[in-house]
Amino acid sequence: MRLKHRLTVTVLLILFIVVGGVTSPAPSTSHVIVQGDDATAVRHAVESVGASPTHDLAIIDAVAVELTPGQLRALLNTHPTLRVYDNAAVHIADDDDDDDDHGSRHYPEGTPSNSSGTFAPDLIDTKKLHQHGITGEGVTIAFIDTGIEPAINEITFDHDWDQRIAAYYDAIADDVRNPWLADDDNGHGTHVVSVAVSRARSDHLFEGVAPGAEVVIVRGFGDDGSGSYADIIRGINWVVTHRNSHSIDVLNLSFSTPPQSYYWDDPLNQAVMEAWRAGITVVVSAGNTGPDPMTVGVPGNVPYVITVGATTDNYTVYKASDDVVASFSATGPTVEGFVKPDIVAPGGHLRGLIPSASAIVQEHPQYAGSGDYYTMSGTSQSAAVVSGVVALMLDADPTLTPDAIKCRLMASAHTAVDKNGSNAALAFSIFQQGAGTVNAYDAVYLNAAVRDCANNGLNIDKDLAGIEHYGGRAKLVNGEYTIPDLEGYDWSGSYLWNDLKTWSGRYIWTEGLDWSDGDMWTDRYVWTEGYVWTEAYIWTEAQIAINGWVPQE
Repeated sequence: MRLKHRLTVTVLLILFIVVGGVTSPAPSTSHVIVQGDDATAVRHAVESVGASPTHDLAIIDAVAVELTPGQLRALLNTHPTLRVYDNAAVHIADDDDDDDDHGSRHYPEGTPSNSSGTFAPDLIDTKKLHQHGITGEGVTIAFIDTGIEPAINEITFDHDWDQRIAAYYDAIADDVRNPWLADDDNGHGTHVVSVAVSRARSDHLFEGVAPGAEVVIVRGFGDDGSGSYADIIRGINWVVTHRNSHSIDVLNLSFSTPPQSYYWDDPLNQAVMEAWRAGITVVVSAGNTGPDPMTVGVPGNVPYVITVGATTDNYTVYKASDDVVASFSATGPTVEGFVKPDIVAPGGHLRGLIPSASAIVQEHPQYAGSGDYYTMSGTSQSAAVVSGVVALMLDADPTLTPDAIKCRLMASAHTAVDKNGSNAALAFSIFQQGAGTVNAYDAVYLNAAVRDCANNGLNIDKDLAGIEHYGGRAKLVNGEYTIPDLEGYDWSGSYLWNDLKTWSGRYIWTEGLDWSDGDMWTDRYVWTEGYVWTEAYIWTEAQIAINGWVPQE
């Protein structure tokens, strides 16, 4: 049984669509998602008013449908317990900043150039894992994105020259296709996949994090980077349904959209939670909307999943002392008080592969290298890095659950502390860096007993059933977001973007508290009251797109 107060959404949407015509012409039809407690019953209800669903979204007991105002009014009159969400599509927005300014930072030692870029494995300590034979073999990562270009061999074939694309599903057309007939006219999806799994270089020096992993490609965004809630949810539904037949272990979601409700009321978040409950480790980008607080998007605001922010190496690949959180990386906390992102990973000027004729290359040709190489920045790439690390972890230990993987990633992360400070000085706020930057080697070889430090106190079954929902510990105190009752540590962590800080080894908290204890993330409470959604809670501007272009950092 889902939470009853979602009826508020229905009432507000009806008022906007049906009554809103008093001040502006009412649309002839509305593209909406209709949700109930049983998908079959919802379909019958929609058909009873003369409409035919365009999408079956059984994963959240819903359908997508195009309704006239009269049909929508009749539907709610005859089935008042149904919940209705808008399903509007939007286009990806280009960044208006100068692409050549490399953000707002000064790079005192780095030497950035337009076509130069860094390969992710050089930054997260994967070389020894690859040499030990840990490459992600036997693990499958699903990507919901703009598609893939199968003509790029470094992506299509793994490090043993076996075909790695296990399946290709077009969620927009609702069509399973031959992987060799896949395409990606946008380019975003191909680049993201290449960061995670590309093989390329020889002698165990791979350009992708998990060169032995297989992939399942789900096209959920059009050539212009636009998408809809219905298409993405249908893509997640397909992934969960085919999890066993394609051995899907990891789901990469390199996109975000502004929250319009509590995490549990968002239909996309509900689908993501169902994927996590099904045993799929979901890795999500925090979004490119930082650095202001409370900018982490949907579905990154889901407390269960692994939400990833971005770092940059300042164009000094083998010098970690000047690595910083990227200025575009979205910052927590969430409205419900959860610390997000959970971890950060390289996302500045990462080198990957992309079709040379793709839209992104045509719009930003100065970042193209030889062949199909291309340099991009964003939390999309950061999420792909972590998805690759998860594949390495599962290669080494297939028994790991999603919660255990999240725990070990956070417990092994390298926290940024002030190199000139004391024990009580973070280089970045916990709401910027989470537990710290990912380290693949440490995540794989961390003490095997460390696997129960994430999502404690949360009950995903009760959450999805609407019985209980949860809030985190973050609060706004005297104008600063903070974690109360943790004395001796500065959680607000003021930070100037040109003030370079030092990454330390895994920082042990005062009085013996460390990330593996999980206290920061596991002390939850059952949600009762808090932030009040006003106009943003009217689901008439639902939007979703791949993360927008940001200048290289």
